[in-house]
Parts: sequence; C-alpha cells; structure tokens
Amino acid sequence: MIVWINGAFGAGKSSTARELIGLIPHSTLYDPETTGGELRRLLPAGRLAEVDDYQDLPIWRRLVVDTAAALHAEVGGVLVVPMTLLRQEYRDEIFGGLAARRIDVRHVLLAPEETILRKRIDDRADYGDPAVDADVRRWCHAHLPLYREAVAGWLGADAHVVDTSALTVAETARTVADAVQGGRAEPCGIVQTPEPTRETLAAGVLLFDEEDRFLLVDPTYKPGWEFPGGVVESGEPPARAGMREVAEEIGLELDAVPRLLLVDWERPQPPGFGGLRLLFDGGRLAARDRDRLRLPGAELRAWRFVTEAEAADLLPPVRYDRLRWALRARERGTVLNLEAGVPVG
Repeated sequence: MIVWINGAFGAGKSSTARELIGLIPHSTLYDPETTGGELRRLLPAGRLAEVDDYQDLPIWRRLVVDTAAALHAEVGGVLVVPMTLLRQEYRDEIFGGLAARRIDVRHVLLAPEETILRKRIDDRADYGDPAVDADVRRWCHAHLPLYREAVAGWLGADAHVVDTSALTVAETARTVADAVQGGRAEPCGIVQTPEPTRETLAAGVLLFDEEDRFLLVDPTYKPGWEFPGGVVESGEPPARAGMREVAEEIGLELDAVPRLLLVDWERPQPPGFGGLRLLFDGGRLAARDRDRLRLPGAELRAWRFVTEAEAADLLPPVRYDRLRWALRARERGTVLNLEAGVPVG
C-alpha cells in the first residue's frame, strides 16, 4: 500500500509523513523531491530551463512510479509519499502506473484554511539563505490559485480530506493514520491492467453519431483521450474483444460484429513492448443508444463525440495517425495495413 500525502506547497506534508511512519507499522518514507533533485544533476540545463516545475517533465513522473514500485517491492509494508499533485492528468498518470503494478494508493489531502496556509508559507525558512527562502515563498504563493481550483474540482472529490487548521503535526499524523487504518481513506479508484511483458494485441472501436462524429473516452489512468477498446485476452477473437470492451467501458451492447478498418503495427519503444493495434467500425449510434452511455468512474471520466480536426488536440500523435487512416479506410470501404502509423503494401 502507498499512502500519498497531498496538499498545497507549505501544507506540512513532509513533517506529517515523518511522524506517520512512526504510527503505521512496517512503513517507509519515500519523498519524490529526492527524485526531482537528482534530475537537476542528470538532465542538461537547457532541458530543465524549459519547465517551471520538474513535475512537468515526463521523466520525473515515470521515475516516481518506478522508484516507488521498486522501493515497495524491496521493503514491503506501507510506503508513505508526501508530494503535491495539483494537475489531474499527472495524478492519473502516476496513480495509474502504480495501479498497473497492483499497488493500492490511499490518497490523503492536508487542507488547512487558506489564511493559515498562507501564514505557514510566510513563516517558512527551510534553506538558511534569506534570498532562496524568499523565492520559495513566492513560488508557493503563486501556486495557490491552482491549488484552489484543484480542491474545488477533482482533488476535493478524489482524496480523503483532513482539515489541519487547528491540528499540530503530531495530531495531523494521528488523524491520517486513523483514517488509513480505519478504512476511511479508501483505496484510489483508478484501475489498470498489468504492464505487458511482451507485445500485445489491442482492439479499438469507432462509434459514430448522426453527424459522423466519432466517440472518444478520457481514461483516468493515462494522459490523452482514447477510442473505446482494450487489450485482447488470450484466446479471444479481436472483434469480440472490441465489443466486450465497449460494453464494459460505456455500457453498450453492440448488435453486430464490427467491421475491421485497419491493422497497425506499433513499434516497441522501451519501456513499452508495442504490438498490433486493430480499429473496427462499430457503426452509427442511435439517439437512444447515446442516452444509455455510462462510464465506470474508476477507469473513464468523460466521453464526447468529436470531429477529425477536434481529435488532433485530444489524441496523442500515434493514435491520431491511426485514426486518420481508419477514417480513410471507412470512406473507401477497405482495410488498411499500417506499420507505425504509415500504410504499407
């Protein structure tokens, strides 16, 4: 299990985490700040200068997942992780990666009143250098609007909230420990299939409305939108796998086996193994079918019908290339064979 202590910069996450490992048996502290510090030594200065926060570096998010999983496998028990996560897509990516390794995450938010939080930020003097401390305080204050927005939206609903306005660090840690051990801080709802150990076969289904827009879904466990679909299970026909995934993901039972539009070979890009990606034409949905669309909150947070142009801003490039050729195949009534998004033969 991982207990992820979230909160605004200056909310007391690190001090609470240090107290918490003395209250939860067999627990170990992992602070992702150390991973960010190492990146300052590993990455070229020019790359670091491109971002204001190392959380915006994909390598940091990947290393946090890998480090937490490796440490958890090494020491077992409970891993206590104090780290601010204010962007939902970063939370999805990190928690989804941990879920793929079958590691439960208990998400706890330390949320003092803002006037108290601002005073705590103003009182910070962590570095012994007045100029550095002043820069840190300015940085913390500058991120408060993003914190407020997150708490009012996804974060307040996602985490177990602990109001620390009137609590000492020791009292806060005890409250968190009681919530975790008493079951009030429930496991995070994100689910994810285990990471593959070899090439995979996946089936996606394009579903259209009366305006010929197609359906995309927004997974909670990875960045970017996606077509309904998923990995084909052992011994399962790919088209039937697409039908099963549509039923599981959005609650629709397709009446007919969808028609194949394209086969795309996805190049292995470590740590990914690549494999074959199939896209099927699931046909046009009637208005009554669209009214029945349902999302499993643990896996998908939204759906929408979009045009090809709108999809360019939602899909990662590799999926967008696959989509473009699938639409051309549908227009021509043919099946296309792609290698890494490019037609061959």
